[in-house]
Amino acid sequence: MGQLSLHDVRKSFETFEVIKGVDLEVRDGEFVVFVGPSGCGKSTLLRMIAGLEEISHGDLLIDGKRVNDLAPVKRGIAMVFQSYALYPHMSVFENIAFPLRVERMAEALLRERVLNAARILHLEERLEQKPGLLSGGQRQRVAIGRAIVRQPKIFLFDEPLSNLDAALRGDMRIELAKLHRQLKATMIYVTHDQVEAMTMADRIVVLNAGRIEQTGAPLELYHKPANTFVAGFIGNPRMNMLTVTCAGVSEAGVAVEYGGRTITVPVVPRAVQPGETLTLGIRPEHVEMGAGDLALTLVPGVIERLGAQTVAYAGLGSEGVAFCAMLAGAAVIRVGEPVEAGVRAVDCHLFDAAGQAFERRVELTDIDLDLLKVTAA
Repeated sequence: MGQLSLHDVRKSFETFEVIKGVDLEVRDGEFVVFVGPSGCGKSTLLRMIAGLEEISHGDLLIDGKRVNDLAPVKRGIAMVFQSYALYPHMSVFENIAFPLRVERMAEALLRERVLNAARILHLEERLEQKPGLLSGGQRQRVAIGRAIVRQPKIFLFDEPLSNLDAALRGDMRIELAKLHRQLKATMIYVTHDQVEAMTMADRIVVLNAGRIEQTGAPLELYHKPANTFVAGFIGNPRMNMLTVTCAGVSEAGVAVEYGGRTITVPVVPRAVQPGETLTLGIRPEHVEMGAGDLALTLVPGVIERLGAQTVAYAGLGSEGVAFCAMLAGAAVIRVGEPVEAGVRAVDCHLFDAAGQAFERRVELTDIDLDLLKVTAA
């Protein structure tokens, strides 16, 4: 079992509160990723779970048992850090075996566990080598192996891929996803990289200034962000935010006016008055060349040709509002030349004056059915 519960967990350093009342349930076998900007408290929260930081207030339970006062070694967790922290004078075998030798485990069982971890991580041919002969990805696998042999209830990962180059990070994301499926273990992973979060997580926890902004499956956060913070954080490039004016409310949704044009966004209507200022969210990947429900005139300032896509950083309309569009790779656009584009109403997001999202009427076909199973579980 590897269930984790946090109830009103807080952390203060003297008078400064870093974690401001976190409530979270992590199910056995779930892969949960903490994301957020630098300083949001994600690593501090992970260290509190590990027992490396004291909890100022609240309860932390593992499999229903309160562990606030338990030493890290007695919590049934194993942690993989950003730094590999390998012993350079020891072989790969001995690095993996080290926590078991500290426990004075019988040699036969120790060897069995190390060889099993090496097989899972494809390190069988490296067991007699020293860390200095390994690549960055192999070193990180050794650090993960050192965690696996302890057979913990919960694995904790603190930005373990940030020291790797882009290609290795992609490979290790795949390896970690396979490892999770193979071990069926509970894993909690901290990263600032939303690509890692979107590709590996069963659920993502978005943190901001010590609070949870939203928790949900990756596509749930993408399609239905709770507020402008989550909407701007999930998705790359960032969602465009346009200031619009409410033009009316009906059963069809909320009509908004921008630049003399009106569009009805299909959201669940609620109390909002004509003339009220709202925010319209448009993801760059939903912008298309030519006509749309909302027509836009873009003047590209910077163009990135990525092959499959072309990303245009442009000024919008006569005001030159910063706007990003992700277009087809063969899109015919040039810096400084106006181009007509558009977006469908169904693809737009709408937020009130406080930044809270109106509920979108997203068709089920737009969301992977696996998302709905995860959310309902």
